[in-house]
Amino acid sequence: MTFIRSAPKKPVKLQLRRDLVRSIKRGHAWVYADALRSKPDAPPGSQAILLDNRGGREIARGIYDPAGAITLRIASTQRGETLDNEWAEKRMSYTLAMRKQLFDEDTSSYRLFNGEGDGLPGLVCDVYGKAAVLKADGPAAQAFWDLTGIAHWLVEQLELDLVYERFRDKSGGRGQILIGKVPDEPIPFVEHGLQFTADLVRGQKTGFFLDQRDNRQRIQAFSQNKRVLNVFGYTGGFSVYAGVAGASHVTTVDLAKPALKAAEKHWHINKLEPDKHITIAADAFEYLEEAARQNQSWDLVILDPPSFAPSKDKLPQARKAYQKLIAAGAQVTSPGGILAAASCSSHVDRDTFLQLCEEGVSKARRKAITLGIHGQPADHPAPLVMPELHYLKFVLLQLD
Repeated sequence: MTFIRSAPKKPVKLQLRRDLVRSIKRGHAWVYADALRSKPDAPPGSQAILLDNRGGREIARGIYDPAGAITLRIASTQRGETLDNEWAEKRMSYTLAMRKQLFDEDTSSYRLFNGEGDGLPGLVCDVYGKAAVLKADGPAAQAFWDLTGIAHWLVEQLELDLVYERFRDKSGGRGQILIGKVPDEPIPFVEHGLQFTADLVRGQKTGFFLDQRDNRQRIQAFSQNKRVLNVFGYTGGFSVYAGVAGASHVTTVDLAKPALKAAEKHWHINKLEPDKHITIAADAFEYLEEAARQNQSWDLVILDPPSFAPSKDKLPQARKAYQKLIAAGAQVTSPGGILAAASCSSHVDRDTFLQLCEEGVSKARRKAITLGIHGQPADHPAPLVMPELHYLKFVLLQLD
């Protein structure tokens, strides 16, 4: 069983242009092109040895991508450690043991491999019940990792029925089956005892937003006997949690009609009362503006948009969009109600997002107190020294 494609022989040698040794030894896993003295000609996915900027001492080993924005993804800072199948299996087994400590039979969906956060650079694996989805982030990770071998290991360790690979190529392809048959229906799983499904083939990300698991549970404390609005609701995760907690009524808004059909299904399979939930296919900004014009309001408003800043150059537009969205959400939040605002944009850091929340609430001529500031769950770990990988922000505000 093989886990890596890249032969460990004759790794590329890279040398730092400036002193980043302390940062790397503390766990920073990315080296950019401008930090290197040169970029040798080698295929993406080649193994590389990183040397310091002074005496040429080895400080790390990783995956090389001469054309990528991230030129080196560090896999080990143990001098002389070979990145081979034994190393890969050791890392994968360690992460599996950690996940088994986190979850019991009430949750059968979780992120098993979270790339650099688990010491497996560029490798992502999400588990949904008896199925798993693998992703390799970028050409270097795709060339380095043997996803078929990893899929066989997953089946052996977790007794899975299928493993699917998600990717996006120039021809428009989005994935392929590695083991088993392509699922013709969404895959069922449980989360905190609630029933959901994930569309591994056509769904966003790997089929479901597992990183909001703990935040979905958090909103239950504010949902009983409340009117709830879930904007960018996708397949209704937050909506179901609110319904189970006893919300008097839940409105799920999303532009994608197939996602709303799944939201309705999830409401139904959790045995919630049909007349307490409505789905609306609409642009989120337009819906909120119209609701404000009609003086509509909700006791709990949840704003969980897609990333407004997929790259750093989109940050100015993203700031405007977040401020506008939070202001619009605040305008339809009842006095004393809760506004839950999320951002999954890694280029918008925690402090910036809090500032945007403050500006948005102020723009709506409201005041707020902070009830909680949260992030991603334990199965989405990230190196402490890499704030850019602590991407998820979830802020709970109580408005005047």
